[in-house]
Amino acid sequence: MTTPTDTTTGPLSEVELAVGGMTCASCSARIEKKLNRLDGVTATVNLATEKAKVSYAPGVGVADLIATVTKLGYTAERVAAPEPTTAAPEPEPVGAEPDAGVGVGVGAPVASRNGLTDPTDPTAPLRQRLLVCAVLSLPVVLMAMVPALQFDNWQWLSLTLTAPVAVWGGLPFHRAAWTNARHGAATMDTLVSVGTLAAFGWSLWALFLGDAGKTGMRHGFTFAVDRADASSTIYLEVAAGVVTLILLGRYLEARSKRRAGTALRALLQLGAKDVGLLDASGAEVRVPVGQLRPGDRFVVRPGEKIATDGTVVEGASAVDAALLTGESVPVDVTVGDTVTGATVNAGGRLVVEATRVGADTQLARMARLVEDAQTGKADVQRLADRIAGIFVPVVFVIALGTFAGHLLAGGAATTAFASAVAVLIIACPCSLGLATPTALMVGTGRGAQLGILVKGPEVLESTRRVDTVVLDKTGTVTTGRMTLHDVYAGEGVEEKTLLRLAGAVEHASEHPVARAVADGAADRAGTLPGVERFEGVAGLGVRGAVDGHDVLVGRERLLAEHGIALPPALTEAKTAAEAAGRTAVAVAWDGVARGVIAVADAVRPTSAQAVAELRALGLAPVLLTGDNRTVAEAVARAVGIPADAVYAEVLPQDKVEVVRRLRATGRTVAMVGDGVNDAAALATADLGLAMGTGTDAAIEASDLTLVRGDLRVAADAIRLSRRTLATIKGNLFWAFGYNVAALPLAAAGFLNPMIAGAAMAFSSVFVVTNSLRLRSFS
Repeated sequence: MTTPTDTTTGPLSEVELAVGGMTCASCSARIEKKLNRLDGVTATVNLATEKAKVSYAPGVGVADLIATVTKLGYTAERVAAPEPTTAAPEPEPVGAEPDAGVGVGVGAPVASRNGLTDPTDPTAPLRQRLLVCAVLSLPVVLMAMVPALQFDNWQWLSLTLTAPVAVWGGLPFHRAAWTNARHGAATMDTLVSVGTLAAFGWSLWALFLGDAGKTGMRHGFTFAVDRADASSTIYLEVAAGVVTLILLGRYLEARSKRRAGTALRALLQLGAKDVGLLDASGAEVRVPVGQLRPGDRFVVRPGEKIATDGTVVEGASAVDAALLTGESVPVDVTVGDTVTGATVNAGGRLVVEATRVGADTQLARMARLVEDAQTGKADVQRLADRIAGIFVPVVFVIALGTFAGHLLAGGAATTAFASAVAVLIIACPCSLGLATPTALMVGTGRGAQLGILVKGPEVLESTRRVDTVVLDKTGTVTTGRMTLHDVYAGEGVEEKTLLRLAGAVEHASEHPVARAVADGAADRAGTLPGVERFEGVAGLGVRGAVDGHDVLVGRERLLAEHGIALPPALTEAKTAAEAAGRTAVAVAWDGVARGVIAVADAVRPTSAQAVAELRALGLAPVLLTGDNRTVAEAVARAVGIPADAVYAEVLPQDKVEVVRRLRATGRTVAMVGDGVNDAAALATADLGLAMGTGTDAAIEASDLTLVRGDLRVAADAIRLSRRTLATIKGNLFWAFGYNVAALPLAAAGFLNPMIAGAAMAFSSVFVVTNSLRLRSFS
């Protein structure tokens, strides 16, 4: 490809590429560096999502970008922008042919990687490779390490079992090592490949040209290299064991990465699938929502989702917009009011004229926010990969120096080679491959018992630095459901009578406030009587006849239209309820105001304790909500959050901006939420925690999920994450520690490859044992 140099001025274009073949941070860094060398190109490559987000000038084409990536030995294909409520199209593959057998993300179809359209499990090939290698490797390791299991010609059975593991099982590492070598780079894949092939190659030489293939050969345990006859020892268990254990680590990593795009899918599936379109004659025709165009009119029945953004042209109802706005109280709409796609019609029949469709809708914009936030996350780099940039070349230098040093000192060629192989084998990152996944498995297993789901090791790095926790109100600090709160009965009126009559009329309504009144009345007053001549008054309330009384329940304006005024005591009660952030409903019968009923989205009983525990962890709590400020500050007071830490009346896109502003001031932000409206903010925050009782979009966009829906678990989740991260770092330290301590012994010839393999295995046992301590976390 010729790098374009004659770029012209003009607006930059943006494209997202799915990149296959990256296995560590050095891969993403190399691709990013190469793309940024093109004139007029700015690229960010994300290892976790396996995507590159590229801005490019008019003189550069997408084909140039793809060719640049494929020239480096990776695969690349353009990611088609998904449309809400419709399946994302399968992109045409570009570049190198994918190898489905690799199973570590190399060449996997885009739809499989981002989880938008392909329901199959893209980790299945890797899981199959791991299981086959595990079955073949176990007897090899046992026979080599337990002399009692060795029988005549056991070594040839070991060779038969090891060969497919070393060649086919290690193919992902060999291929990655070759790709890196062609571009002058080395990673842990390089060390795994060279170490296992060296062990396997030495074993082949010892079996076919040395003495190891003789009948009756047994493995002995000598710490130093057998200088008399180094060709009598084989290292097949090292080749088989290292490949299998590293595959285990890769599988656990791939399984946590495969859900990177499911938050977007949850958003796309939120919208309506079909709609009752009104044709020119006024007849209703059911069509897929994708056929809607601006100006079309469609019908929305009670309980249905509104198909797209539009304006009400006929009817009146209450619209439940909690999923998109976080507003706990449904909004009353009538002719001329705007409505948003994916919200729910909770009341009467509506006719809506579409104003925005497809990618222009609020739902589509939210989907783009989630996608952009996920793509913009910092690259996930394992500590082992970062150290590998120095560690791997040093190991090769030591191995070559060991070989040359023994020869120069007059040693035998077999002794020199065995010592060099011992260096490579002791440096093979077997325990490094287990350091993260074992701690993660134990930590997440314990977390599941406590109601905490952790998505992957990349989540843990943020928990220690977090100093601010942003709490969504509706469904997180509160229950997310309207419930009966206070009852103010007028003079001479019994509370039970007030509830029976009001609840009976409200029971006939589908409005969420009415349901809260009816349910609360049934709980406190018992069975509700029937209602006659029921009538819903759009935006105001309801009326009906109960036990011979003409009953009105609704806003004060409804009573005023019937010539009924609230007495001072009830006016005062209504004002007090509204000041406390509650919705006040007036009740009258037989032409007289009888009482006021207050309903509210109740604060969870454990929220105040949860806020106190978060403070104890050194976190500053912030309340963020789409509700009005009066409601927000009332909830904040109830749970111990200061008024200056309350952000109210915030739209979904503004929630993202609040998180960004907090981060821009130097804070490390955790976000706790439960609704679709929180998904983008969860993805933008340094650490996202979703209530398990919330929506799928919020759960999938988050880093941690609190299954029990108890905010107190947020503090437990952060403590567990920090403890797990500390265990991972301890594992990595000791994994490297064993290798570094043993390298001089191996180089000096005091540690033969067999013992090197045993030391490596012991380091793995230590790492696993250290990880198991997480089971006692409480």
